[in-house]
Amino acid sequence: MGKMNRKLNRRELLFVGMMLFGLFFGAGNLIFPVFVGQEAGTNYWAALIGFLISGVGLPLLGVTAIGMTKTDGVFNLSQRVGHWYAYAFTVLLYLCIGPLFALPRLASISYAVGLTPFVASNQQHWGLLVYSVLFFGVAWWFARKPSKIMVYVGKFLTPAFLILLAGLLLMVLIKPLGHGQAPVQQYAAAPLAAGFTAGYSTMDALAALAFGIIVVNAIKGLGVTQPTQIARDTIRAGGLAVFLMAVIYGLLALLGRNALGAFSRASNGGPVLANVANAYFGELGNGLLAVIVIVACLKTAIGLITAFGDTFKELFPKVPYQLLIGLASVVPLLFANVGLAQLLTISTPILMFIYPLAITLILVSLLTPLLGNAKWVYRMVTVFTIFPALLDGLNALPASLHHGWVQTVLNGGALLPGFSVGLGWTLPAVAGLIIGVGLTQFLRSKAS
Repeated sequence: MGKMNRKLNRRELLFVGMMLFGLFFGAGNLIFPVFVGQEAGTNYWAALIGFLISGVGLPLLGVTAIGMTKTDGVFNLSQRVGHWYAYAFTVLLYLCIGPLFALPRLASISYAVGLTPFVASNQQHWGLLVYSVLFFGVAWWFARKPSKIMVYVGKFLTPAFLILLAGLLLMVLIKPLGHGQAPVQQYAAAPLAAGFTAGYSTMDALAALAFGIIVVNAIKGLGVTQPTQIARDTIRAGGLAVFLMAVIYGLLALLGRNALGAFSRASNGGPVLANVANAYFGELGNGLLAVIVIVACLKTAIGLITAFGDTFKELFPKVPYQLLIGLASVVPLLFANVGLAQLLTISTPILMFIYPLAITLILVSLLTPLLGNAKWVYRMVTVFTIFPALLDGLNALPASLHHGWVQTVLNGGALLPGFSVGLGWTLPAVAGLIIGVGLTQFLRSKAS
């Protein structure tokens, strides 16, 4: 086989696939499928399929889009909509997967899952404060000059994390605590759509746009040079990561579903995971879970702070890297202390807004072989998506805020098909695609 036609061998494919799994599987990936399982109950399968489409399928498509379009990340990809939009979208995306949501969530989740059982109930607030100061202090220290800790953590922690999790999930299959109860809220009416929008919370489609270039560069670094083969190997490696994630998500959702046989409902998946670990393994289970979750979250935090600093340094060259990572460590420290439940309440409306924009950017990018880099297609799809996405964001605000002009606007949004389940943007996006393609064809025929 000639060098030009080189593709990844099995060992290389496993390496890239595991790296991709490591990039995606963070704190949210542990607790959100657990919560989906709890809420879906007997509608487990429908909700899980929806969750897998957005939590696993979209990240794979995102990485593939980076590979197929031969861009070097989200800024270049979103420039096809417009220069100003590329700046706004990239900044908002990195704020979401960085200091505003993903980073504070790493501290909140690792504390809730790992340390809550060991701290007295009247000391939880102070416990979280002390822990988050230490957590972000250590993350900032390593992000100042990333060293071999990432290699050691990735080499030893990921297998250890998977072995412990496998032990816990095996118990879920061998000795179930229950067999599911009646579904609640949207999981009763539309479990597939509810599972799909719940997958937004993993933020992995956003991470795919941000980190897809890492995978593409890894494949190039292994000697694959042909763009088509890079895209193929990206999909092959992604398939491995996706399979592993899908199996783990399915079992975590089963854990959440069955937990109601022994425990009352929780407001998020964190306490459920801690309760189940304790039920199966006692204090030892809580201790091991604490070590693994804390170090896993710390690894991800170092990576996200570094990525935030690198990206914002490129977007705003005059701002020093050290200042950027300082901000990326202090801001999430403050947000982490509002509590996990409150943090999820704040982040959900913004995710409901940005996710449709990320999904449409990914899907239009995948149409590049058919449409080329037609700016009007990108622009029309984005324009037609952005307003319904804003409505979806408003609709995800706490019910106490649904009054006055907000309620008036939402009444208008209710006319869109799928709006009640957070998918009001889908039909307008398709309309934007049709108009964009029509405009492109018209302008091309006029030019010729």
